[in-house]
Amino acid sequence: MATSKTAKVLLILGGFAFVFFIVGIIALIFLADRIGRPSVPNNSVLVLNVSGSMPDYVAEDPIMKALGGGSQQSFTGLLTQLRKAKVDDRIGAVLLDIKSPGMGWGKADELRDAIKDLRTSGKPVYAFMELGMNRDYYIATAAEKIFVPPPGDLWINGFAAEATFYKGSLDKLGVEADVIQIGPKYKNAPDQYTRKEMGEGQREVINAVLDEYMSRITAAVSETRGKDPGEIMTIIDNAPYNAVQANEMGLIDGALYRDQVFDELKTRLGYREEEDLRTINGSKYRDVSSDSLSLNNGERVAIIFASGAITTGSSSDGVFGGQMAGSDTIVKAVNDAANDNGVKAIVLRVDSGGGSALASDLMWHALENAKAKKPVVVSMGDYAASGGYYIACNANKIVAEPSTLTGSIGVFVGKPVLAGMYDWLGITNEYVTRGKNSGIFKATEKWNEDERGKMMEQANTIYFNNFVPKVAKGRNMTDEQVNTLGQGRVWTGTQAKANGLVDEIGGLERAIEIAKELANLPADKDVRRVVFPAPQPLFQRWFGSEDATLSSDLKAKKAIADTLPADVRRSLRYSEMFERMSPGEAFMLMPFELTIK
Repeated sequence: MATSKTAKVLLILGGFAFVFFIVGIIALIFLADRIGRPSVPNNSVLVLNVSGSMPDYVAEDPIMKALGGGSQQSFTGLLTQLRKAKVDDRIGAVLLDIKSPGMGWGKADELRDAIKDLRTSGKPVYAFMELGMNRDYYIATAAEKIFVPPPGDLWINGFAAEATFYKGSLDKLGVEADVIQIGPKYKNAPDQYTRKEMGEGQREVINAVLDEYMSRITAAVSETRGKDPGEIMTIIDNAPYNAVQANEMGLIDGALYRDQVFDELKTRLGYREEEDLRTINGSKYRDVSSDSLSLNNGERVAIIFASGAITTGSSSDGVFGGQMAGSDTIVKAVNDAANDNGVKAIVLRVDSGGGSALASDLMWHALENAKAKKPVVVSMGDYAASGGYYIACNANKIVAEPSTLTGSIGVFVGKPVLAGMYDWLGITNEYVTRGKNSGIFKATEKWNEDERGKMMEQANTIYFNNFVPKVAKGRNMTDEQVNTLGQGRVWTGTQAKANGLVDEIGGLERAIEIAKELANLPADKDVRRVVFPAPQPLFQRWFGSEDATLSSDLKAKKAIADTLPADVRRSLRYSEMFERMSPGEAFMLMPFELTIK
């Protein structure tokens, strides 16, 4: 059917309109970049909000920014803000507004180190908390002064570790977990579904972790607040304290409201009494590029983020919270960085408790190939355990924070048995099979003796023929040494270094320094940190893949998920991860999701 002249004209005009639209957006980006660069007055105070979920990394999108959209603050973004403030002559001081940040104790250590590094510039760093919990106060102790408003409280009353079990709920639903675990004492991930209480191994590990964390917060308070270590336990045992009490005890530097803290800063920075304190918030200061401060210049070092549960497929944000590190995404990023002659070294940032054994091995293989071309250094965040340790073990160097949870060298396989739930619902089913073990994934029956033997053989192969030898090779150990440290046992970064599972204590910046050394780059010159894969632009998200068609559906699911209680979201995150994995995939997963309050 011939196209009419009117239709052709409309098509041409529509094409021109679309081109002008794209050109206009691009022009808007450049204009917004020039106009939107914040003016930072001299002797300003940078006010950084240390709160919210704070994922390890969130890509900046210049197009969304030009259109008025913001981006979520990330943990590594916060570290960048502190790096910039250290060298920016216009910033006279930094005020940390701490409100229950969503980070673990490993990142809390890393943030404290970044604060202390900023203070070496001579610039004062103050911390303000309305309600100071353990982790909030631990972070704040790195600051020069700590303030809490008069009606505020300090809840430094020790640690409580919570481990959740779902067997009781599964029993009511008629669901039974049939599992095989290598490292039965410590590989306790299946215990969430097979027990109603902690086993001996899990209790032993959690107590060791709490002892480590307690010693760290005790040492931090003792060092920064001038307290005798023996006095700290008495202080903790008698907590909580209101702001006035905390001030009298020397735990904080004043029971002051926010405006009074501003007055303190005015005095410290030499303002005249009639002057207003000049402040700039973190969201605006993000628009100050590192390049403009002579940071992030020089040879290129690739930074690759492996955050969240490890799965096959592409990386994504989970519907029920958290992130997922997909093997397709990470492998491609590693390969691209390895094949880029302009990239001198690779830093893999791991913040994961593990997941799919298959996906972990695919990532390990890509990193092994990359290591033959250029140095590979791993930086561990809050977690780098089980599958998270698997992908790290072959790096040239591994860097972890003292409170990082790592190790958990072990594996398990399992399946849910739904016979009881089917009976409860009145569902009946039949299987017609060919092959002796063709019914190995039957949802209504536990493994028989032959099937269990086959699954045990699979698990043993993954653990003894893959995981243990690869760790042994990467860490220059014998298989026997690794197996002794393995069995699913979780170690803190301090313990892991003592056992030879990591090389150095430190964060991402220390990992970058080591990468420079291994790549023979000048120690006194900065490097350009380049994230792989490159952040996906807005137009690619709109037009580039099937993800665009799913975005509205995903947002709707996320909106519903956000209304659920935190414990429910946590259990559903596991279900979401299991759903993405193929039947028969083995798990390399940290033996517990530990909540320490």
